[in-house]
Amino acid sequence: MKKNGLFKSGVFYAIVFLGIIGIVTWATGGSTGEQSNKLSGSDFVTQLKDGKIAKFNIQPSGGVYNITGEYRDEQKVKDSSSGLKIFGSTDAKSKNFTTTVLQNDSIVSEINGIAQDKKVTMTPLEEDTPGIWLTLLMTMAPIIILIFFFYLMMGQGGQGGQGGGRGVMSFGKSKAKEADSKANKIRFSDVAGAEEEKQELVEVVEFLKDPRRFVALGARIPAGVLLEGPPGTGKTLLAKAVAGEAGVPFYSISGSDFVEMFVGVGASRVRDLFETAKKNAPAIIFIDEIDAVGRQRGAGMGGGHDEREQTLNQLLVEMDGFTGNEGIIIIAATNRSDVLDPALLRPGRFDRQILVGRPDVKGREAILKVHAKNKPLADDVDLKVVAQQTPGFAGADLENLLNESALVAARRNKTKIDALDVDEAQDRVIAGPAKKDRVISKKEREMVAYHESGHTIVGMVLSDARVVHKVTIVPRGRAGGYAIMLPKEDRFLMTKTEMFEQIVGLLGGRTAEEMVFGVQSTGASNDFEQATGLARSMVTEYGMSDRLGPVQYEGNHQVFVGRDYGQTKAYSEQVAYEIDEEVRKLLNDAHVEARRILEEHKAQHKLIAEKLLELETLDERTIKSLFETGEMPLAKGQENPEFPSEKGATFEEAKKALEAKEAEKMKQEEAELAERKQELHEEEVEEQVEAKEASDEVKAEQKEKTEEEAKSEYDDNNFSDRYK
Repeated sequence: MKKNGLFKSGVFYAIVFLGIIGIVTWATGGSTGEQSNKLSGSDFVTQLKDGKIAKFNIQPSGGVYNITGEYRDEQKVKDSSSGLKIFGSTDAKSKNFTTTVLQNDSIVSEINGIAQDKKVTMTPLEEDTPGIWLTLLMTMAPIIILIFFFYLMMGQGGQGGQGGGRGVMSFGKSKAKEADSKANKIRFSDVAGAEEEKQELVEVVEFLKDPRRFVALGARIPAGVLLEGPPGTGKTLLAKAVAGEAGVPFYSISGSDFVEMFVGVGASRVRDLFETAKKNAPAIIFIDEIDAVGRQRGAGMGGGHDEREQTLNQLLVEMDGFTGNEGIIIIAATNRSDVLDPALLRPGRFDRQILVGRPDVKGREAILKVHAKNKPLADDVDLKVVAQQTPGFAGADLENLLNESALVAARRNKTKIDALDVDEAQDRVIAGPAKKDRVISKKEREMVAYHESGHTIVGMVLSDARVVHKVTIVPRGRAGGYAIMLPKEDRFLMTKTEMFEQIVGLLGGRTAEEMVFGVQSTGASNDFEQATGLARSMVTEYGMSDRLGPVQYEGNHQVFVGRDYGQTKAYSEQVAYEIDEEVRKLLNDAHVEARRILEEHKAQHKLIAEKLLELETLDERTIKSLFETGEMPLAKGQENPEFPSEKGATFEEAKKALEAKEAEKMKQEEAELAERKQELHEEEVEEQVEAKEASDEVKAEQKEKTEEEAKSEYDDNNFSDRYK
């Protein structure tokens, strides 16, 4: 942070120095050098008559005569000053004196006559007139003071570089700050879980560093790159990595920094920003939260002269206007791309739009590894398992998860973060801190236990897509208890059956309350909210209603008041009634299905509820054991021959058992492979023996044939000789 320029200016220190001199002068009475005796007019005349004065000068000044002179002998100084006695009183003597008399002819004549009688030398002097420089200074001093204060008010002395001014007249200057490559330590290696997104931006950086390779192929680098996606997925982090890797000037600014209370300020700042970037081209401009100025034109209430729209118009011109912006790349980030103006998204402005979505399980594991570099983890913490247990978490959520884990471990006076700390941190991130001291009545506690047990039973039965990970009745945040059901794997598509099963699972809690207690409590409000949203999306967005058909009646975009204000629905009142009927039918069918499941598994429902009342929290392994066998899982060190897979009580033991099983399987496969190779080898040997035997037979036949042909030729030769 740069200091105010006033304190760095030499004028300020000059004023301070003069002020100190003035204070010292006032404190010492203005006396410098040898002291002199200050007399009154009558004392002067008396001493002149007594012959004590040797000589004196008389000079008119401002309607009086100033008289300075010397005594014949040293006289004791009369201390008549009214200044601050910082040095104490003294008994000094001096031969000098000063006095003042009125400009009266009779007085002057009297002093002149006495001086002649006593033979004292009197020297008249001309009146002292100020010099031309002093007169000029006194004339210009007020003007200089006014200019100086106007200078301070404008804040010109505190500009501190490009974009740093906050003075009254600096509102038209851009507030963009050039990134310090030394201070920015973030590189592409620090960004995990977004490999494809990184490659797109690496290409931009490579073009800025070596454009010849692209130009040789006739390629044109994108003029703009728009990073869009949900909050916390790493859009700004990617831009910081580009700033760290680029090696070119990097200017960052927020979209809200363009708009001020003054009309035209936003457009002026856009011009100033691009002018600065063009002077330092090639350069990168990063605009964070561009939706603050890039919203659709004509969607607001201010008309075409809206300040925000003027700023957007200037931004459009600068990005791809008549003059162009060669050598400048604009990177912008937003999580509301649906409200941006279409002219901003066309090729030539934002050529490349990169969706920075939530990471998959592989990306979450990589992100966790990055954030766990400076955190000591215990051996029982497996980041792969944590990644599997956190579907839907963005990068910021995962960073917060590990940070909360470290805080929990520190609160428990641990030197390492173990699996229990990570599990507690996960619950805190999802539902908030536990409120174990909250006073809850016995009946309400039982109702919460059966409610959460209802969710659990339905989740165990309908476990094709989602698995019950944990259930607890410990209050957290606004929830009296909750059941965590996680998908078996990352899913990007969902079927109609899976969505219906989710609705059934959400209604399991209310159904359990009705079956066991015969009441309906307010604890199911959040369940109904989620279930109704799912059912409405099935009917209006995904075309999963047989009655209404494969028609999308409502889009999946977020509401934009300026754009959607006053627009009528795209369907009639009759269709709206049918939509409500279909949503109600889906919820009723799910309620009936949840009741059927709980009726069939009453014993397991009651057992899990009782264990919840006893233990308060049940994990996945315990829930599975209670549901399938009706008993708690085996403790560590025990063994059940009927369930050998349940031997390992910890993740490390289960991991070692799995590795041993895999090693045994691999050993068996290697033995089978070796046996197969041996069989193949024996078959090859047999084939080679058979081939050799066949070859020997062929050679024997050829030998016999050759011998017969030789014998026949010999007989023919003998017959010919005999004939001759």
